[in-house]
Amino acid sequence: MSLLSDLVNLNLSETTERSIAEYIWIGGSGMDLRSKARTLPRRISDPNRLPTWNYDGSSTGQAPGEDSEVILRPRATFPDPFRRGNNNLVMCDAYTPDGVPILTNNRYKAAEIFNHPDVNAEETWFGIEQEYTLLQKHVKWPLGWPVGGFPGPQGPYYCGIGTDKSFGRDIVDAHYKACLYAGIDISGINGEVMPSQWEFQVGPAVGISAGDQLWVARYILERLTEIAGVVLSFDPKPIPGDWNGAGAHTNYSTKSMRTDGGYEVIKKAIDKLGLRHDRHIAAYGEGNERRLTGKHETANIKTFKWGVADRGASIRVGRDTERDGKGYFEDRRPASNMDPYVVTSMIAETTILWNP
Repeated sequence: MSLLSDLVNLNLSETTERSIAEYIWIGGSGMDLRSKARTLPRRISDPNRLPTWNYDGSSTGQAPGEDSEVILRPRATFPDPFRRGNNNLVMCDAYTPDGVPILTNNRYKAAEIFNHPDVNAEETWFGIEQEYTLLQKHVKWPLGWPVGGFPGPQGPYYCGIGTDKSFGRDIVDAHYKACLYAGIDISGINGEVMPSQWEFQVGPAVGISAGDQLWVARYILERLTEIAGVVLSFDPKPIPGDWNGAGAHTNYSTKSMRTDGGYEVIKKAIDKLGLRHDRHIAAYGEGNERRLTGKHETANIKTFKWGVADRGASIRVGRDTERDGKGYFEDRRPASNMDPYVVTSMIAETTILWNP
């Protein structure tokens, strides 16, 4: 008698050329990921050759019940680390049957910016530091914390090791390897300042692909926490008080910033970001006011400032960039629950296309 695990891990390529494609999209809240699978006659890795599909938008808060059909258009594919073999994960965006992007389709708006000739010529690079918190399933309290109580104060947990400092490393390492298997440009992981809080980094990735990759990396992580019986939280301040919040620091550079004289380009770009601070803050994630207090390595949400090696600034420039006269900068304002399509395209639009 086969075990359930034996059947889950069946290698389909031994008996058929058919493939399973898991179509992924973003639900009506802007943070809830949804997915469903379909059988294809063979593996198709080119998203332009994949069939469109549809779903019931009335069940995701994206369409009324009397006109509920929403169309999925494949945009990027990744080898499936769960089914493996010839199977793919497919990142999609969503449209009405008439071909109009639905209101929550932020990818469409981002693609318009990244396809602009001036933005395309600058070869925008992004590196996103995604922080998140692992919670106990039934009490929604951080993993490894005493229920209703607190661990010792922050200090020993950042990049810490040991059973009293590191909680959930098996999930984190499984996610790291699964992302590498899927072809995601995941560049590292680390434990964060608050215990049971972790970070993974995606990038450098060019243009719209940064958003595609981060969303699929989030999808893989939530599937893994589902398997592990742990709750995944992207709340920017999951625990009130003297505990660090969770962000999605976004590192950014253009071709002009990476060449000689780029430091002056960086400073001009930062000046533009300062002039549009309120607009960016409004789009950088819900609940960010609980995180951006001026404490715990943040600048106050009402203040814009930048500095070299300053983790209490809105924008941080690295010492290497200052020394070399070229490089990149880090926007430290985005919350952990931000939409990477919105944040990356807004940074590109403000720094390249906008003329104050």
